[in-house]
Amino acid sequence: MDNNFNHQMELMTKEFRLLLAILRDRDSTNPVNSELFTNINWKLFIQLVRHHRVYPLIYLKLKNLDNKVIPSHVIKILYQDYKNNTYNMLQLSVEMELLSKLFSENRIRILVLKGPVIAFDIYGDISLRTSKDLDILISLTDLNRAEELLLNNGYEREKTPVPFKEWKRRKHHLTYFHPKKSIQIEIHWKLHPPPSKEPTFDDLWERKRISTLTTYPVYFMGKEDLFSYLVSHGARHGWFRLRWLTDIDQMIKNGLSIEKINLLLNKYQYQYMGGQALILASLLLNTPNPNKVNKLTEKSRSKKLAKISIKYIINMCEFQYPKDYLFSLKSNSQKFITILLLFHPSSADSETLKLPKLLHFLYFPLRPFLWTWRKTRKTHKNDYQQ
Repeated sequence: MDNNFNHQMELMTKEFRLLLAILRDRDSTNPVNSELFTNINWKLFIQLVRHHRVYPLIYLKLKNLDNKVIPSHVIKILYQDYKNNTYNMLQLSVEMELLSKLFSENRIRILVLKGPVIAFDIYGDISLRTSKDLDILISLTDLNRAEELLLNNGYEREKTPVPFKEWKRRKHHLTYFHPKKSIQIEIHWKLHPPPSKEPTFDDLWERKRISTLTTYPVYFMGKEDLFSYLVSHGARHGWFRLRWLTDIDQMIKNGLSIEKINLLLNKYQYQYMGGQALILASLLLNTPNPNKVNKLTEKSRSKKLAKISIKYIINMCEFQYPKDYLFSLKSNSQKFITILLLFHPSSADSETLKLPKLLHFLYFPLRPFLWTWRKTRKTHKNDYQQ
């Protein structure tokens, strides 16, 4: 561990150190070192647990401890969070099975990306992981039919301006909400925001698994595909929640084909993000680092990405991306495409200057001027408010 990481680790609060100690030892029956419970700010501790979305794991570890070590009201709060999450995951499980049946009967292939099926696969218990919605991957060719099915079954699509049909080009998912069930789902046609290099839907479908959680078949990604997806997803969010790292930690402990992991990470240019994830998991959760992936953690780019993220994790900040962070995750070809996309018109341009449809082609040469105009107006508005 270099000096930068040492410095960040030294800045940990007592409450964060206790949280890490519990997560590191969550699978054993050993009691947590009682000295770590001394002079704890329990209000801050609960805030940390909730922020990192790990209250199911923390509750199950602490529920049998002596009340002299941990106040009873803290256990009650954690129990309530655990109970609410269990109910939510059961509700999502029912909806996940219903949607799988609905789509299958209409000959639409779906892969569930996250939610109860992933919790059951990684932890063996849907109550041990939190999830606010369902993420479903389909082929882009099925998107229109999928939306029709959802709308006919009570879902409403999140309003999105689409003057250039840019949501297919600039986005990778659409969000739908069922007002009566209070359930939100995301329909993905890509795993990651463009530009990205990723497996085709057919490739993922060929390597799919069938969950044993439900009666009706629910399909989800193969182990290595899931690991690669969670690595990229966590990296894009700066790993600001420990829940994402506990997933990585548990998957490695469950056993993975390291050879296949290396092939996928290199093929789709996630190797630096993989190194970042393994560095953070090792530092914070003592995750074992298989010998065959040590090269990932030794890369200077992986270390740099980990250094950016760790301060946000420790300081309980929702990740506020440094200007160059997301750009640094991209390969050289992706950076080039990203720059080109800056010159492509967006919905903001049409809102700044409304042109008739026949003149939409003018948005291309006008884009630099419209972008400058918006920035100038924003700056003047901020100056006025100050």
